[in-house]
Amino acid sequence: MIYHKSYINDKSNQWVVLLHGAGGSSSLWYKQIRPFAKLFNILLIDLRGHGRSKDHFRDMIINQYSFDEVSTDVIDVMDTLKIEKAHFVGMSLGTIVTRYIAEVHPERVSSLILGGAVLRLNRRSRFLMRLATWTKRIIPYQWIYSTMAFILMPKNNHKESRKYFIREGTNWGKKEFLKWFAMKSEILPLLRYFYENEIKMPILYLMGEEDYMFLPAIQMLVKQHKSSQLQIIANAGHVCNVDQPEAFNNKAIAFLQQQ
Repeated sequence: MIYHKSYINDKSNQWVVLLHGAGGSSSLWYKQIRPFAKLFNILLIDLRGHGRSKDHFRDMIINQYSFDEVSTDVIDVMDTLKIEKAHFVGMSLGTIVTRYIAEVHPERVSSLILGGAVLRLNRRSRFLMRLATWTKRIIPYQWIYSTMAFILMPKNNHKESRKYFIREGTNWGKKEFLKWFAMKSEILPLLRYFYENEIKMPILYLMGEEDYMFLPAIQMLVKQHKSSQLQIIANAGHVCNVDQPEAFNNKAIAFLQQQ
């Protein structure tokens, strides 16, 4: 089973599951754990091939990964801990996993908070994906990952999240990078489906105002999806929970308390 850690709040029966993005780990949420745990039960998960789940799967899994398998890992953890239903908070690529779980297992999801949400790839992000496809076998993946970090998070106030992104990606390992990168064939059809088909549950998008790569698409989406709302965090980029943790926490907790 993938690595997970729970924080129990005896005064609450509500669970919040936190899912990180590609190349990261549950350590992404270190600025959320304390304020969230004061009000809810918290479940942190390292997705397969990431963090402390990496060694567990290294010798077990040879085949490529899929979003269905990654999502099943999360549901298996919930089953083991006897968590029937939870609020899900995802960041970056973790928002795709989170949205997939809501689509396939809606009975397990109370609400969604999607931070730095990836729901449509613009021309620049498509170009980056093609460039990585062309170079992934000949250029060290750390270079590719670091370049993406500076493109996604270019400003001085993104420095902490950029350093986290690069540090965690360096520890990821080339084999795991290639396995997750191979899932790109699933991403475009999934994003198209998610964008065109509204899911009937409360959804909050938390986006940094400087997340120029992905914010415009979310601004368009919430005009069409009536069960979704968008809150923009000032002076924050793609990884807005690290750039502006207090604003992220306040907005996320206020949304969760409304559910």
